[in-house]
Amino acid sequence: MGKASKSKQDEYGRREKIAAQRAAAKRAEQRRNGLLIAGGAVIVVIAVVVAFIVVKSNKSSSKPSASASISGAPAGANLTSILHTITTVPTSATDAAGKGGSAVTPPYKTSGQPQLTSGGKPEMLYVGAEYCPYCAAERWAMIVALSRFGTFSGIEPMRSSSSDIYANTATWTFAHATYTSNYVTFSPVEMYTNIPDGQGYTTLQTLSSAQASLFQKYDGPPYVSSSDAESYPFVDFGNQYLIIGSSYSPQVLSGLTWSQIASDLTNSSSPVAQGINGTANYMTAALCKLTSNQPSTACTSTVQSLEPSI
Repeated sequence: MGKASKSKQDEYGRREKIAAQRAAAKRAEQRRNGLLIAGGAVIVVIAVVVAFIVVKSNKSSSKPSASASISGAPAGANLTSILHTITTVPTSATDAAGKGGSAVTPPYKTSGQPQLTSGGKPEMLYVGAEYCPYCAAERWAMIVALSRFGTFSGIEPMRSSSSDIYANTATWTFAHATYTSNYVTFSPVEMYTNIPDGQGYTTLQTLSSAQASLFQKYDGPPYVSSSDAESYPFVDFGNQYLIIGSSYSPQVLSGLTWSQIASDLTNSSSPVAQGINGTANYMTAALCKLTSNQPSTACTSTVQSLEPSI
């Protein structure tokens, strides 16, 4: 169910974008019932996969993240510097990006849904995978947005799959990250690594039963078609706003290093800043709606001006 103000042309464009994402990404998606879905634009092949060990919680991993062997990944002082840059993007830079132009798709608003909270705060649930190029793009914006409300630790560099569309996109993983905030709770789940395993990828984390229920409820009809159900990335803002599929094209990050992407965030006219900061502004607007526009340092006048459009 889209926003009432969205035109049929905009709606068709979003569906078309998600369909394209599914054609590229769902062939590697492993469903919770033990089946491997190998998807393409024309055919979907279903094959039985070997049963895997269920982890104790969604913060545990059956196999380690691949971040230790990521080609060209920043490390040491360089990594620290890049993380500082992307977690402290100046308000002047994000405000200048505004809504990111026509290339950025706003979140969807739900209707009549119970609020999702954790620890007395609005909860933001993210479901993705390290191999997924669309998740790769979305994580940059999530880090920029959430850093306005709290503090990350344990974020690690990652690349999307080397054999998928937008191969080897420089990004991050939340697999071992923690997040602290007085305003919101962030619950990330990275379902799979970028390490090939047959026609799919090795398992990394699993959803709790409550998270799985939300994923199945909101990442499907009427928000997306049944053929696009359980797409990555999936972002649930307190059950009030949803992002299903990437908000902007990962193509703008193609061939760029972590340092180049981070440096571009202060160039408001660049495609990188338009995509990442524009998406981050919409994410911030969704969170500000849930926090009654607190804190004021995050919920700027530019962000609040976007709230009526989501």
